[in-house]
Formats: sequence, structure tokens, C-alpha cells
Amino acid sequence: MLDILKNNFFFAVVRGKDQADAITISRYAIKGGIRNIEITFSTPNAAQVITDLSEEFKDCKDVVIGAGTVMTTDLAKEAIDAGARFLVSPHFDAAIASLAVDKNVYYFPGCATATEVVTAMRAQCPIIKLFPGGILGPGFIKDIHGPIPEVELMPSGGVAIENVAEWKKAGAVAVGIGSALSKNVASQGYQSVTEIAKAFVSALKE
Repeated sequence: MLDILKNNFFFAVVRGKDQADAITISRYAIKGGIRNIEITFSTPNAAQVITDLSEEFKDCKDVVIGAGTVMTTDLAKEAIDAGARFLVSPHFDAAIASLAVDKNVYYFPGCATATEVVTAMRAQCPIIKLFPGGILGPGFIKDIHGPIPEVELMPSGGVAIENVAEWKKAGAVAVGIGSALSKNVASQGYQSVTEIAKAFVSALKE
């Protein structure tokens, strides 16, 4: 599963304005080639969205549905019960990390310092989210990889079509893409999510 997540590389960070919006954004992101779907708990009825998408894509082995903005162990339990295969937080929480290990799901906490990164590694977090990525920048990965070459890092925030290749070159094992994916939905419809997803995938190949 971890290999699938890393091979997919892109995580769509979906903040739907309602349940239907989140499901539709996710479907169009998958059409565009982004197969890791992170449904944030800032989305109304997020757990139901996770359940619905998990059922819809259960036969697609490379589509992985997880939860984002997991702020408490209660939300973590709700996400796991809904079928989430991974949990993402903007911060590190030792209790969520322990629960994730017990329940055999992945926990990717947000970290912004070497101390936080090492703390998360010791709590068996297999990928650590760099947050906020736009503040830290690709150079942060190179700097962390100096003393801690084995850590696997995923920036979220500040990832754009123009710089995604730079993030990968710096050593990112994955990237999270949020509002950039759905920014044109209001003016151009949901098909724009697919087009932007394809542009991200193409930018990485080039």
C-alpha cells in the first residue's frame, strides 16, 4: 500500500463545500491521473464521503482513499471506521500515531522542524508531511536529508504545476495538492479538475 501511494505520488487534498462536491472533485481528479484521495474533515459529512468513494473505487487497486485534517483521535477513529487507508494531520499527534499503528493504517503528520520530523519517525509515521510547504520550500527537504537521509517527506501547501518537478528533484516521495486542483470549478466546471490533474502529471513526466 505504501508503495502504491508513493508510486501515485500525487495526493488530492479535497475540501468539498458539501458531500456531493467532494465526491465529484475526487472523481474528476482520479480521471486526471491523481489516485491518492485525501478527504479533509473540513468537508461536511467527510466520513460518508470516504465510505462512498471507498465503495465506488474498491476494484481500482491503485486508488487509495484517506482522510485529512484529522485533528483528534475521535476523528481518526471516525475516518478509520469509514474506510480511510491513511490519515493526514497539519500537526503531529502522538495519540493519533499510536491509534494508527494499532489499527494498521498510515499516519502522515504535518511537521516543520527537524525535531518534529524525528519525533514523528520514532512514532512509526512512514511518510511525514511538510507543512506549510510553501513556507519551507524544496530546499528544506535537501537540508533535512543531510542528517536524516532515510526520512520520506511529502510537502503540502505551496505545490504548483510550475514547481512540482523541483519538489521531486529535491527528494519528495509525494506531494499534496489542494486548492490548485479545484480553483476553476466555479468558472469552468468539474472537468477543469481533470485538466489540472493531467497538467500536474505531465509536468512531473517532463
